[in-house]
Amino acid sequence: MFRSQLPAVDATAVPADAVLLDVREHDEWAAGHAEGALHIPMGEVVARIGELPESGTVHVVCRVGGRSAQVTQYLIAQGRDAVNVSGGMLDWEAAGRPVVADGAEGYVL
Repeated sequence: MFRSQLPAVDATAVPADAVLLDVREHDEWAAGHAEGALHIPMGEVVARIGELPESGTVHVVCRVGGRSAQVTQYLIAQGRDAVNVSGGMLDWEAAGRPVVADGAEGYVL
């Protein structure tokens, strides 16, 4: 599959009620993440795929879009409806979407 064929949206197009899967590492998540996102680091997705809803679109995000593109491709191969959030959390933050850390204001590491 060519990366250009991978379904993708930018951060501003992610619906407020979307299932957002953050595949960054623990330290990146702790610094700041989208409120309500599900955190499963990229290396744990295969083992924890059962934590994702079986229906509906999963929006996958990382820092800039590379890791999330790989996870999106994997999820699609597993029959899941997944879309990559291109630009990742850096674009999310730049678009003015909230970033939290344990209930306080966070930042993208």
